[in-house]
Amino acid sequence: MNSYFTLPLFPLSAHVLPGGRISLRIFEPRYVRLIKEACKDDRGFGICMLNSQGDKTKNEHIYPIGTYVQIIDFNVLSDGMLGITVEGKQCFSISSVTTDNDGLRIGECQWLDIWQDQPKGHDISLVGDKLKEIFDKYPEQSLLYETLQFNDLNWVIYRWLELLPVNAEQKQQFLQQKDSVKALDFLTQLVE
Repeated sequence: MNSYFTLPLFPLSAHVLPGGRISLRIFEPRYVRLIKEACKDDRGFGICMLNSQGDKTKNEHIYPIGTYVQIIDFNVLSDGMLGITVEGKQCFSISSVTTDNDGLRIGECQWLDIWQDQPKGHDISLVGDKLKEIFDKYPEQSLLYETLQFNDLNWVIYRWLELLPVNAEQKQQFLQQKDSVKALDFLTQLVE
């Protein structure tokens, strides 16, 4: 059984999964502190999906599966704010959340297993090709990555789950199942 650890949390309506990258604009004092601490200790933090139905005062507005991310780049934006790019490393589950005085959420977390490699006999070419079309249409997405892995099942599924305009609850269900076959079947039906 994995042991528990604490992790500062950054709840967002967008999400990033292992191997994914996202650019963030940092301006709230609690997140400025989070970034300073992450840079000082060379550690990452957790990005979590927001649950619009959850009670914020009880920290129920954060879904239980998040992604541990590390900062891979930063810059000062044209408005003087801090811009960072993070990369998803591994998913974790949150068992409880506390709130610091400045409003920063801290989660008691446990690592989740990484999805298994591509199952034999499942063709990802359709969903991979459709994802490539999206990346070609929106080059700012491609620019985030050094290598695009359209033949890697998990990479393709994770990118689709990041980009799909489906609710966070449905994305959380796929992550809880850890079943790439079910996710691939869903995506194949969606893009056909």
